[in-house]
Amino acid sequence: MSSSTPDALLGPADVRELAAALGVRPTKQRGQNFVIDANTVRRIVRTADVRPEDVVVEVGPGLGSLTLALLEVAERVTAVEIDDVLAGALPATIGARMPERAERFALVHSDALHVTGLPGPAPTALVANLPYNVAVPVLLHMLDTFPSIERTLVMVQSEVADRLAAPPGSKVYGVPSVKANWYADVKRAGAIGRNVFWPAPNVDSGLVSLVRRTEPVKTTASKAAVFAVVDAAFAQRRKTLRAALAGWAGSAVRAEAALVAAGVSPQARGESLTVEEFARIAENRNTGNDSTGNDSTGNDSTENEEQAQQ
Repeated sequence: MSSSTPDALLGPADVRELAAALGVRPTKQRGQNFVIDANTVRRIVRTADVRPEDVVVEVGPGLGSLTLALLEVAERVTAVEIDDVLAGALPATIGARMPERAERFALVHSDALHVTGLPGPAPTALVANLPYNVAVPVLLHMLDTFPSIERTLVMVQSEVADRLAAPPGSKVYGVPSVKANWYADVKRAGAIGRNVFWPAPNVDSGLVSLVRRTEPVKTTASKAAVFAVVDAAFAQRRKTLRAALAGWAGSAVRAEAALVAAGVSPQARGESLTVEEFARIAENRNTGNDSTGNDSTGNDSTENEEQAQQ
């Protein structure tokens, strides 16, 4: 840990004064809610298991509350900020409040969804208070773009945290759950109260821990192919997979053939499947393509009956 002074982190008065000096007003458009409690950001760093050798990437650093807490512990921190004013001010804030660690900080002024590279060593951890409106796309993009990220801790809207960490069979298990699990073992890691933010959001927040899989999902299908099955399955989540995957496979008959070949019941629904089962379905997409001479439309009687029941 660095020798930074106890008041190096930002408190409520510091955040408001800094924002006022910069003319910054948090916007809903970018999901900006600044953390104003030093104990909270230190708790996030501890929960993230940030280590002295870590190279941390942070998305949406805002005024720098979490950034400073990360710099207390990590070897290096790279922050990705889209806001022009915030990006311009953050290096000066780091230099003023934690000068002995300033050389270990780097800023990337960009939309995190478009970032394909970072300066310096490859990141080993991702720690972020993610903007609520783009939390899942940003998380998945970063995990996909930077396979060196071993550990991730993100703060997101509580409902999003529940979805990300939901197991198969849960009512909130869906696309974010499956796609996150493609990359990592995912779990809820705590809750964050509204009063540690400025402005206070209208929703609760949750911490989600993601630890990169030691071995990737074993499949011959590409990630894109697997994710296409996932998207199709949950686009019509109340339908059986036989009906929901009819468009993806070309017909309900072909969907059933792929499901049977994958060892999945055609009457099952997407919310009951693991990522490995989705991968097996993707592997068997072409099963049964020539099994009949009249299934190209997908309008077989069984599919019509299923759709009439929804």
